[in-house]
Order: sequence, then C-alpha cells, then structure tokens
Amino acid sequence: MTRKLFAGTSLLARHSVKLLAAALLAFGSGAVSAETAQASSDGYNLTFKQLGRSYSMNLHGVESTDSVAFNVRADQVVTGATLTLLYAYSPALLPELSHINILVNDEVAATLPLPKETAGSQQRATIEIPPHLITEFNRLSVQFIGHYTMSCEDPLHSSLWTKISSESSLQLRTTPLALANDLAILPLPFFDRRDARPLKLPFVFAAAPDNRTLEAAGALSSWFGALASYRGATFPVQLDSLPSTGNAIVLLVGDAAMQVAGLSVPAPKGPTVAIMPNPNDANGKLLLLTGRDAAELKRAALAVSVGSQTMTGTSVLIDKLDNIKPRKPYDAPNWLPTDRPIKLGELIPSAQLNVSGYNPGNITIPLNLPPDLFHWKQEGAPLKLNYRYTPQPQSSNSSLIVSFNDKLVKSEVLPSMQKLDKSLLSMIKNESLSRELRTWLPMNSAALQSRLQLRYMYDYIKEGECRDIIIDNMRGAIDPESTLDLTAYDHFIAMPNLGVFKDAGYPFTRMADLSQTAVVLPDSASNSDLSAYLGMLGRFGESTGYPATAVTVTQAADVSNVSDKDLLVIASGANQPLLKQWADRLPAYVTGQQQRFELSDLAVRVRSWFSPDTDENVRKTRLAMAFAGDQRGTYLTGFESPLKSGRSVVVVAGGDEEGLVHATEALANKVDNADLIQGSLVVIRGKNVEALVADEQYYVGSMSWFKYVQWLMSRHVGLMWLITALGVLLLAGLVYFGLRAKAKRRLDA
Repeated sequence: MTRKLFAGTSLLARHSVKLLAAALLAFGSGAVSAETAQASSDGYNLTFKQLGRSYSMNLHGVESTDSVAFNVRADQVVTGATLTLLYAYSPALLPELSHINILVNDEVAATLPLPKETAGSQQRATIEIPPHLITEFNRLSVQFIGHYTMSCEDPLHSSLWTKISSESSLQLRTTPLALANDLAILPLPFFDRRDARPLKLPFVFAAAPDNRTLEAAGALSSWFGALASYRGATFPVQLDSLPSTGNAIVLLVGDAAMQVAGLSVPAPKGPTVAIMPNPNDANGKLLLLTGRDAAELKRAALAVSVGSQTMTGTSVLIDKLDNIKPRKPYDAPNWLPTDRPIKLGELIPSAQLNVSGYNPGNITIPLNLPPDLFHWKQEGAPLKLNYRYTPQPQSSNSSLIVSFNDKLVKSEVLPSMQKLDKSLLSMIKNESLSRELRTWLPMNSAALQSRLQLRYMYDYIKEGECRDIIIDNMRGAIDPESTLDLTAYDHFIAMPNLGVFKDAGYPFTRMADLSQTAVVLPDSASNSDLSAYLGMLGRFGESTGYPATAVTVTQAADVSNVSDKDLLVIASGANQPLLKQWADRLPAYVTGQQQRFELSDLAVRVRSWFSPDTDENVRKTRLAMAFAGDQRGTYLTGFESPLKSGRSVVVVAGGDEEGLVHATEALANKVDNADLIQGSLVVIRGKNVEALVADEQYYVGSMSWFKYVQWLMSRHVGLMWLITALGVLLLAGLVYFGLRAKAKRRLDA
C-alpha cells in the first residue's frame, strides 16, 4: 500500500533532537564502534575495548563492581553467548572467602573461584552465559568479593584488588529474525544502534549517477554517518548489482519501469520511498528511492534524511516537501553553541549527573567544540557548577575534582558537618547541601572532541580495629542547569589546516547542511571515487550530527559556477583535471611518472610540533623536490581557493583507487598515526602518514576590529612601533596646535 507523505520544515527540529539523543545515548552506553549492515547467523565477537572500556577494570575493596553494555540487533536472536575473561588478582586474598561473580542484567551467570596457586598472574576463563539472560539491551557486570583475613579487616585495604583486562571478549551466537517491511522501523535494519560493529552499507545505482543523484546519495550517507557518529561507517558503491547478502540503499531515476540485477521496479509516480526484501538474501532488506527525474529522487532522499520518523507502510509517495530552512553558521547539533551559554543537562541525560558511593568514578561530559574558536588572550571558558553532596560528620580530604581532558582544573573542598558554618547547616535538605563553583576551562590547547570530568572523592575515615565499615550513603549530584559559556570566543582560524578537516570536516561543516560546500568529482568517477565521496560526507554528518541536505556536486569543467563555495576535490590517479589546472597552487603535483612535492623542516623535526601558539606550528616550505617514479603518490593538501579569496580547497588525491582507499581510511582514523594529518600537505603511503608542510597562508572567520588590530600588532612588532610613533606624532601635533591656539587667544585678548 502506498501512502502520501507531507514532510515540512517542522520536521527539522524534531530530527535534530532525535540525532542528538541517539548520539548521547550511544555515548552513555560506551559503544565506540558501529555495526555491520548484515544480520549474521554465525554471530560475532566483541572485546571490552570495542564495547567502550578502553582501559582495564580495576576493582578494589571487599566488594566492587564494574560493567560494560552490550546490545543485540533487532533482526537477531541470541542462541548462545561465551565470555572469555582475562583477569588477575591479589596473592593476599583468602580463596575460601574471595571470588568473582559474572552478572548479566543483575542476574548471576557464573562465579569464579580465586585459588592461591594462580594469584598474581593473568588468568583466562571461558564462561557460557545462558541465552535467556540476554535481552535487547544488556549490562555485563563483573563483581569482585575479596577478603584477606578471617578477623577484622580494612574494607579498603590495598591488598584487596583484581584487574579485568579490556581484551576480555564476549562472543554472541545469533540467528536471524525477520523484520516487517515497514518504513516505520527506519533507520532499522540499515542502521541499528544496538550493534557494536562498523556500519557497512552499500549504495546501489542502475548506472553511473549524475550530480543530482549523487547529492541525494550524499544526504543519505551523511544521515547514516550522523546516526553512527560514535561508530564510523563506510558506503561501498555498486552499479547494476545488488549485494549478495545484507541490506542496501538503492537509488533509481526514470519515468518508466526499471530493473536492477533482476529487481523489477514499477514506474514511479513521483518521489517514492519503499522498503522491500533483498532478492539475494531473505534476511536482508533494500531501501528503495525512486523518482521520475533526479530532482524528485533528491526530494525523496531529503524526506528520508529529515522526516523518516513520520513514514509508515511499505511505500510512501512524497506529495510535498517544503523548502528546508537554511542552517546558520556553527549551529551543528553536535557542536557546542557559541551564541548562548550551554546547560550541562543538554549534553548528557540528567540521570548521569548523579553518583553514589565513596569513590564513584568520573561524571564525563562530552564537549564537541567548534574547530575555529579563537582563544588569543582568552582566560578560558567560564564554567558555573551548581552541585549537591552529602556532608560527612567529619572529614578533611573530601573534594569535588574538576578536570578537563584528564588535566586538573580545580579541586573544591567538600566541608564536613564539623566544619560547616552554622548558616550553611540550615541549608541542608534531604541530607544534602547545595553549593556553587565557578572556574575557567582552558581552551587554548583543547581537542575538538574534549571531555569535562567531574569526580566526587569522599574521605574514608578509619574508626579503628574491628570498627571499620563502609556505609554507602554518600551521594553527589550536578545540577543540569549548570552552564558552560563560549560566547566570548570569536571564530577565526589560520588556514590551511588538515587537522581540523580530519577531525571535524572544517571548513565544510561550518554550515551543517553543507550549503557552502561543493564536491568536485572526476569526470568519469569510479566506484572507489563515489564510495570515497559518500564516506567523507558520512564523516561530515558524524561531525555535525546533521545530514548534508544542501551539498553541491560538480566536475572540473563547471567549477567556476561554484566559485563562492569551499571546494572538496577528490581524485584517484590522473582522473581529476583540476590538479593540472591548479598545479601552480598545489604544494604537491603528480602527472604521469613525474611527481613534485614541497618540503619544510616539519618532516625531520624531532620534537612534537603541536603547540597552542599557531606561530610555533608554522613550517614554511624550504624546498621543492621533483622526481620520476613508477607509482603515483597519495596525498592530502589544502590551500586558498584560486576562485575566491577566503574560500578553501581541500584535495584528497589517491595515486590510484587503492591509494584513495588508504587516504579515506587515514581520514577515518583507521591507521595508527592518523593524528599526523596536520598542516597543509600530508603524504600517505599505505598505512603510513607523514606531514610535510604546515604553511599558514590565509585566515577565515571574523572578530571585532579593535581585537583584530590588537592581534595584528602583536604579530608584527614593526607595525606596532609604526602605529605607536604615528599616534605619538598625532598627539604631539594636537597638543602643539592646541597650545598655539590658546596662546593666540591670550595675545588677542
């Protein structure tokens, strides 16, 4: 049955909230990978590190518990599960009283003894978990019970410990579960937030797609990239063939009945979205988008990316799609706003701002910063924390610790009842006291994906022999109305800067919908070129949390039509004419067997070149080297657009199709030294990344004229002295002529 759908601009706000909520939920669950697009009957294996625990579990005391979250895809049923636990424990433990409990959703699945003879070294245990304990969303907990003496003991004694390696793994055996052919389940099964494996979602075209079709595909890939922001995603491209297994996105254009690899599609009556089984896999599904022309196809893609939550049934005909309201600079849902203070309750669920226990661990709040915050002469971003805590009867070391990216910012003492002023005692309600803390977060060297960490540390008071006992009545809470304020920061940055391109897609993501971005593809783009394009737009969506609804796709011959946009140029081999046209602008140029690269002392510098001072990071070109070789080089470079001042060009040039794959993998942080993608020129050789030049040539953004003059004078001492001298001369002239006039009036009188 086909239903008509009206998708208006009001969907935009709801969709942004949905994307942000999904990203925050995923962050809270600790999942850092993404999922495959296919439901496998063989199951899969996940390490604790893949489930979000990048460090070992350190369990201390007579009783301690830590956990990881794991989920099961909606199109799978778990038939069995095996936990491989790698652990070590203290040699001082009494084996009769000490053990490790494995719990799934608070139900005990197994208990491990801790014998004396294997203490102090890493052990390996294989545990079968009953499948009936596993549901859709799950928590796997490791509980340590430890004792070191039969008599009185210190419940927090240093000998009470066990360590669980992050390489411990969980193997799930699954069987497929058929889902209904209903658009209401979108984005299932193409994206499932329950899965913790990399998303691999093929895009299928009947033939080589035109630019409007690619813009439609880019909107969809960036939408899926936004959904999988904490996981990563790839989008292989297939022409006139469906994947043999799993799910896929199919985009077809034409006003007559169409056929793709045996799949017959009726003639569309307008922009249409449908969901159907994959003919090659009974457990796979196809999301089919069709239109009588490319404009209708793009309308269907926009309707999915901004209004999929309203769709129901097996197929919908998009009757009307109002013009989507243009985005404003820096309003990406995933970025912290700089036009107003942001409440901490907007960044994570309020429940995660509450903790309990003597040492409850960090409250971690993700801070995705805009890439071009200008921090010159800024003390920091003001943080206003309203918090509550349980005052202890007596203590001397209890505190609230504020850290930023694991670096201490402030330690606030939590006074005990004994040390509180009488005026504060009357403010205690429900055994908790509300207080306020103000401090500054140093932004001058902050990573784009930063973390604010808040930790309650309560003093453990020893009562004496046989009197020590842990009473778990300590509570702490951060008020969701607490704020972080970035409004004092300007947007101004030196370019080119491949680091912010890799980490945040800047400058293209300055507009979340990519309305000021044009992607220049080769004239005869290969499947690898198209896959790289979709993958990079997926990365942009991952950064902004919003689909690329206004991106422009073009070729070199028409690049003058997009001169007012930032340009992303993609090439593999010799298929991109712009590289030849702009050879004099490129710090790297490859043609045939001839290759030329500019070099600075960056490549040979021993000391880390990263510095909060942008001047320290500049490594200007020292020489240019040309040579002949039988293999074309793969490189990334950035420079100011030859078409318009202040606009940027980023070139992703693979020596061949395999080189382009290596470049996109490096941009997706899939190589060990991806952090070396910085500056204006980077060479990629397989899995190896080398930065060659960091030559800042131009600036983008704006600031007040007064601050700009101050900044300009600070960078050019000669200019400062010249302006000072001119100012002194002007002032002296004014004084001279003023005194002359005064003297003349006196003589005339």
